[in-house]
Amino acid sequence: MVENNDPGSNKPTFFQILMSVVSAAIGVQKSEIRRRDFQSTSPLPFIIAGLLFTVFFIASILGIVFLIL
Repeated sequence: MVENNDPGSNKPTFFQILMSVVSAAIGVQKSEIRRRDFQSTSPLPFIIAGLLFTVFFIASILGIVFLIL
């Protein structure tokens, strides 16, 4: 097996970032996925996705509350 040391090879896909953020929000994540996330080149995509998920979650909760009231 040949390892690719290309700096862009550790770049996670959009779906991988999304699943990591959702898994972190729920509190369940495999250790191999966590290792992959920490080996990525930049934490910025995870921070942005986490902030967007938080805003979406709060807006959803507020929407449900206003719908019920």
